[in-house]
Amino acid sequence: MSIQLLFPTRIYEATLRARGAAALNQRLLRECRQLRADDAAGQRWSARNYPGGYTSYGSAHRMQELSPTFAQLARSLDAHVARFARALDFDLGKRRLAMTDCWVNIMGPGAVHGLHLHPLSTLSGTYYVRVPAGAPGLKFEDPRLERFMAAPPRRARSARANRPWVSITARTGGLVLFESWLRHEVAPNTQPGERVSISFNYSWF
Repeated sequence: MSIQLLFPTRIYEATLRARGAAALNQRLLRECRQLRADDAAGQRWSARNYPGGYTSYGSAHRMQELSPTFAQLARSLDAHVARFARALDFDLGKRRLAMTDCWVNIMGPGAVHGLHLHPLSTLSGTYYVRVPAGAPGLKFEDPRLERFMAAPPRRARSARANRPWVSITARTGGLVLFESWLRHEVAPNTQPGERVSISFNYSWF
């Protein structure tokens, strides 16, 4: 008798440990906060679509092209993205995965990021600039959930690989990568401090 594991959903986790990573993180934190203060269009967009928080998604979403600090972060991320692509057995041919989007998210108390995916991208991810203790991480949805039909519920202490929802803890200096079709969300921030992150997409075309 054998049970085979097929069609796994892979999530990549790492910590940026390159030389100067702590100093880079401090510069990123300052620039994220400065961007929020200067970005009038982003403030308006966030007031309508992101209550309790700020995001530059609708206004400054290619920060790697606008800031040398974000460009340095992108160079650090490139090696992790390449490693993840190899683990996924991507056949990229002569092309490479390139960062196409990079934006700032600042979640204040009560801010929430609803269930979504990243269309027209190959790999997506988040780098955590500042995470207060107890702030929410990324919650991923089993992509087969809508096809379960007559499946019974899972046991309360089911194996992690069998759960319909799995949360990945957010940590300052941490990185999470995933395939862009995978739906995910961020639960409400119940902590008094701000949760600051940088999200990004990589594309192959």
